Amino acid sequence: MTDPVTGADHDELLALALATAREAATLIAERRRAGVRVADTKTSHTDIVTEADRASEELIRSRVLRARPDDGILGEEQTETSGTSGVRWVVDPIDGTVNYLLGLPQYAVSIAVEVDGEAVVGVVVNAATGTEYTALRGRGAHVDGRPASVRAVVPPDRSVVATGFNYEPEVRALQAAAVAVLLTKVADVRRFGSCALDLCAVADGLLDGYVEEGCKPWDYAAGALIAREAGAVVETVAGASGRTLVVASPAASYPEFRDLVASCGFVAAGA
Repeated sequence: MTDPVTGADHDELLALALATAREAATLIAERRRAGVRVADTKTSHTDIVTEADRASEELIRSRVLRARPDDGILGEEQTETSGTSGVRWVVDPIDGTVNYLLGLPQYAVSIAVEVDGEAVVGVVVNAATGTEYTALRGRGAHVDGRPASVRAVVPPDRSVVATGFNYEPEVRALQAAAVAVLLTKVADVRRFGSCALDLCAVADGLLDGYVEEGCKPWDYAAGALIAREAGAVVETVAGASGRTLVVASPAASYPEFRDLVASCGFVAAGA
């Protein structure tokens, strides 16, 4: 499919995104076997950046710009690169860096491609397991080449919901209070540590919902498209602390799930 405005071929964009994500996933897996080195911290001492984060993003940028020098890139670790083509790549070189440091198998390379501000390609590769999630706008989502589909709807008290916690203590306090209420209304809550992979789990029918405040575009851009193409609704609204809250569940249960997370205190008043 070729975009009528930019002329970008969506299949070609997907092929480039997937090949690049695979290469970056191989790089970070090799770096992990050699030993993880923390390069810096950001908002707190637990909000870490490893040398592999930086190397992965540099690899992704170099591969994308070599193939498409006029495109823009928004990545987690470097300043945004402006483009003139109408195409922007939104990149998380390692989503789940703390998991990566500890050796927990929930960390991924996440690449979304936007055309005129709308995501048309999503790729998430779990670098620990090799599982690949892909989506093309309007053409569905896949997991390792097979079609992905959200789970059948269950009542809230039988649902399993994933969440995450911000690195800033004051935000965590609000999240903890909301999760404490949520735990009384659902079957259980999971915290895996990767927004991208949590959204992909919703897409693959492994979770009934996902809610987390403080996510950035590079965290959710690819996973959100994958989840939507698998039959989920994914919404970003203002959370209790004023930061971006990501809410996702199968489309058929989304209105009830959205009301549930609001009633638990995840959503800012009036949002």
